[in-house]
Amino acid sequence: MLLRQATCLSLLISITLASTAHAVTVGREQDIVDLKLGQRVLVDDGTCPAGQVKEVRGAKMTDKGVSRTSSCVPRRGPKSR
Repeated sequence: MLLRQATCLSLLISITLASTAHAVTVGREQDIVDLKLGQRVLVDDGTCPAGQVKEVRGAKMTDKGVSRTSSCVPRRGPKSR
């Protein structure tokens, strides 16, 4: 019985962690309202070459908040809307 509970708990934890690690995709960079330090957001605004999407990251803390960096990364999976 204890093994079953431990297995269920570990499965629940792994599902929760997997769902929080998923990157959010938005259509415009202006739609990113509250970027946290270390957070990654995919922006599908057409500025990157075919097969790539812009990734905006919360890079470092400044006096005005979190500074952003962006780069083009390979697109993973089918394009979704």
